Amino acid sequence: MEARHSALCAEEAEDAVKELRAELAKAGIILPSRGLDPVSFAREAPCPLIALGPCSVRTARRLAAVRR
Repeated sequence: MEARHSALCAEEAEDAVKELRAELAKAGIILPSRGLDPVSFAREAPCPLIALGPCSVRTARRLAAVRR
């Protein structure tokens, strides 16, 4: 059961990354380091985290502007 749960979590995380990538692209924002955090797969019952990675000051400001 845990393996199935972990597989569903990984699938959901991949979908979320794709959705985030598409929505940010519409706003002209690219986070080149985004993806699944490999360390989060090392947990006993893996359910991956999404790593957004570092970004430039310009990108950070654009992300803040989207939020306004």
